[in-house]
Amino acid sequence: MTLLSATVAVGQDNATGKRTFSSGYRFVEMTGEELFGNVCQGCHMPDATGASGAGTYPALASNKNLESASYPIFLVINGRRGMPGFGDMMTDGQVAAVVNYLRTHFGNTYQDAVTAKDVQDARPNK
Repeated sequence: MTLLSATVAVGQDNATGKRTFSSGYRFVEMTGEELFGNVCQGCHMPDATGASGAGTYPALASNKNLESASYPIFLVINGRRGMPGFGDMMTDGQVAAVVNYLRTHFGNTYQDAVTAKDVQDARPNK
């Protein structure tokens, strides 16, 4: 988890060309692209094709499991197996943003957008 924290803390802010650093426990990145780049791609790879090595990280590219928006919402909030839950580190809007980004990029073409309300409703302690 320490390595994960160090990995996810550094990202690229495309608007200003400056680095974005998440200080503390919560992520400061707001767009799905920023969140994917700083949180997800360290394990799932920049092209979202997944990886194997010290662990197995499933491909998010062309992933039919993303068709039902509730599934990736649940995973981002709660985690699963070796993936930590990020629900305490992301707002409802951030979870929605990264889920929408994953569902519309990397060969995924699911256009029904997730809202912050959908994420709020999925949290265990609503």
